[in-house]
Amino acid sequence: MNPGTKRWIFRTIHIVFSIPIIGYIYSPFERIPDYATPTRYFFVPMLVLSGLWMWKGHVLRRLFSKGSAQQGAADNS
Repeated sequence: MNPGTKRWIFRTIHIVFSIPIIGYIYSPFERIPDYATPTRYFFVPMLVLSGLWMWKGHVLRRLFSKGSAQQGAADNS
């Protein structure tokens, strides 16, 4: 997959999961308990994970590729 396409997918996921959080912040006060659980346990973690992946995903990919290459070299010895 093209790196530009991957970046577009992660940006779209990040924006889509931020929409309910904006709704939670600007909703009427009496509606907040209805939105609290899904926002706290689903939308915020997905937003954080997609943001971290866009920010530091290159480091994780490098760690996993080195780890698998070193493990393969250790298995061949």
